[in-house]
Amino acid sequence: MAHRKPTQLTLEKHSGWGGKRARSGRKPIDKKAMVSHAKRPLLTRRSPVHVTLRVLPHVWNLRSKRSFAVLRKAMSEGGNRLGLRLCDFSIQGNHLHLVVEADDSQSLSRGMQGLAIRAALGLNRLMGRHGRVMCDRFHSRLLRTPTEVRHALHYVRGNHDVHRRRWGQVAVEQPDEFSSTASDHNVTLADPKSFLLKRAHHEFGPPAS
Repeated sequence: MAHRKPTQLTLEKHSGWGGKRARSGRKPIDKKAMVSHAKRPLLTRRSPVHVTLRVLPHVWNLRSKRSFAVLRKAMSEGGNRLGLRLCDFSIQGNHLHLVVEADDSQSLSRGMQGLAIRAALGLNRLMGRHGRVMCDRFHSRLLRTPTEVRHALHYVRGNHDVHRRRWGQVAVEQPDEFSSTASDHNVTLADPKSFLLKRAHHEFGPPAS
């Protein structure tokens, strides 16, 4: 009796558990794509960081006196602790731009988490509600060269004019009352320790105190 040659059986594809699936994983909180959760670049106290912190759509306009009062308190109390140093800032309608320094990557994460929590609690009290305020984890860009620091500082300090130009409006080209260029912002800022940011402040002038 002849023996048949064994054949390899194939399993039919199914939609059950296991394997990579389309649209799997954590979903964005907002319509915008989330900030990547990839490991951040190694940070040392020699490198300033440009941080962007965005709020959810239901949060009131941040460029108002009552919202700014909340953010002023949060930045003053949380901007110079846990190894984080807030050196410059600009507030737009739904996000904040910050130039910070940190002792290391952990100090940046812990310091920014603390600052964000203070801001969220204050904004929720202002709005009379509970729940999430921030879109996702903050976005950070490590500034490694004098040119990168100069560009970031120019961008942050003049950010409202950047947005005005995008909206087809004329740039004001004067100190923004919701930024560290305003003479009466009353936010307690830290003195920079990194050579790169000290040099940029010497070139552009320190933020208003």
